Amino acid sequence: MRSHPYQATLRRQWSADLTPDQLYAVLKLRSDVFVVEQNCVYPELDGRDLEPGTRHFWLEADDSPGPQAYLRLLEEPGGTFRIGRVCTARAARGRGYSRRLMEAALAEVGPVACVLDAQTYVADFYASFGFEPQGAEFIEDGIPHLRMRRSP
Repeated sequence: MRSHPYQATLRRQWSADLTPDQLYAVLKLRSDVFVVEQNCVYPELDGRDLEPGTRHFWLEADDSPGPQAYLRLLEEPGGTFRIGRVCTARAARGRGYSRRLMEAALAEVGPVACVLDAQTYVADFYASFGFEPQGAEFIEDGIPHLRMRRSP
């Protein structure tokens, strides 16, 4: 029995190793989800995608071209990591892709502190990986969020 019922290939690239086509594809997915679908005009391109320590993770489904789910792993000052830009294409939701990406990113992080800013409605998803809320809910770009931390 397969551990993941939907076949998809995990991709992981350092920022310097992304091809222009790969970068375009992941940025398009992020824009489709965060800007268009969530109707949220904000500076999605924040200057961190091409930092030397940035790692990009995405899943390409066998039955659909291009990335179907994505997350970004950043190295923060002080030795912590930051997970962000976690998203899944509308047509690929419910397949466990975000969980697979989180598992891959956290395996890479290992026993090091990791933070993220979760949209409040998915805080329980991140809590399932050991993330705990840090402080009160806040509004970012019109959407309620919680800062969350996973300690080693």
